[in-house]
Amino acid sequence: MTKTTPCRAPACAYSVAAMLGLACALPAQATDGYFSHGYGMKSMGMGGASVAVADNAFAGANNPAIAAWAGDRLALGVNVFMPSRGMQRSGGAALPAAAVDSDSNTFYVPELDYNRSLSAQLAVGLTVYGNGGMNTDYAGSNYNCGGGPNTSNVLCGNGRLGVDLQQLIIAPTVAYKVSENQSLGVSPLLVRQIFKADGLQGFSAMSGDAGHLTNNGYDASSGIGLRLGYLGQWSSGLGLGLSYSPRTSMSKFSQYAGLFADGGSFDIPENYAVGLSYQATPALQLAADYQMIKYGAVPAIANASSNAAPLGAASGPGFGWSDVNVYKLGLQWQATPALQLRAGVNISDNPVKSSNVTFNILAPGVMTTHYTLGATYALSSRSELTLAYMYAGSNSVTGASMYSGLGMPAGNETVRMSQQSLGLQWGWKF
Repeated sequence: MTKTTPCRAPACAYSVAAMLGLACALPAQATDGYFSHGYGMKSMGMGGASVAVADNAFAGANNPAIAAWAGDRLALGVNVFMPSRGMQRSGGAALPAAAVDSDSNTFYVPELDYNRSLSAQLAVGLTVYGNGGMNTDYAGSNYNCGGGPNTSNVLCGNGRLGVDLQQLIIAPTVAYKVSENQSLGVSPLLVRQIFKADGLQGFSAMSGDAGHLTNNGYDASSGIGLRLGYLGQWSSGLGLGLSYSPRTSMSKFSQYAGLFADGGSFDIPENYAVGLSYQATPALQLAADYQMIKYGAVPAIANASSNAAPLGAASGPGFGWSDVNVYKLGLQWQATPALQLRAGVNISDNPVKSSNVTFNILAPGVMTTHYTLGATYALSSRSELTLAYMYAGSNSVTGASMYSGLGMPAGNETVRMSQQSLGLQWGWKF
């Protein structure tokens, strides 16, 4: 008989992380641009507020310094993300009206966090999380792009139309208490992203490399980034957190060198956050974060779609996204010894401008306001279940079609999105 060795918590955590890394299957999750509104179910239930909240572990995604306070724990979860995306074109002299919704409206997004105290001052951890959301999947149609009815899609390409961007981040973490109430932390970010685009043949004349524009399947890109953090927790009940991640340089998507600016470059933008928490009563904690995401510094995302250079050139057209300010407010109430309840709101700028609406039919990241609820129930002194729900009502952007500027009058176009998500996480304290 073969003897089975029990899986110890650290080994289990790293085994699960390895499986997630091999799968690289963290799908669409668009909220604040293509960053999630929060990381970890407890944070998601509080509108994403997390930078100064010590028990919302997920330190590698939120604030590495949290690891020094989070204790010994393992958390595994999955978030069911349910976006609705679509476009409309009013039509004009050259192109007729159109209206189509994106398919693929349910996605399962896993998450993992492991944290271990090595001493009273030193802790280590591992967070696995993802970004996504530049995801659309429009059916091909008998659309008239100027040559009579044919099988064109609404961007005048062939067959199904859409893009899919997935980013997986594995963040080992080290945190150290530099004093009784202050800690510093660092998380190297091991990043793997994949991307594909279909149905963009209509842009072939605009591309400097039409053979690497569309329908080349998934291509992969890798990079190493960094997140730094600070957390102060004072006896007055006030906490202050800081988190910073510089721009992550990624290898290029060579199969899409004729689409993204600078030959397929798609870096992860610089982002930083400051957060406050306050223990208003023994049962009630309040939290607020401010986050800045510097989409405007990444050419593939930020370049205006009206740029005169070819697609794929350093100054080639992009999605025209601007930087995003994000404001997160949340509260956590210990309703009973076994039950915590949460609520929050997440308000951000819309990165999509009306002047770039046509390109953003592919990536309608137009959400600005998200409302959240959450709860944690202690199954025992060691294990707990956490739920998080998010609702974001429909938001849209309307502008003149890019085709009108190319001499094909097409009227106005509108992109829209709404979202819901429901997540479940199991946590174990050891």
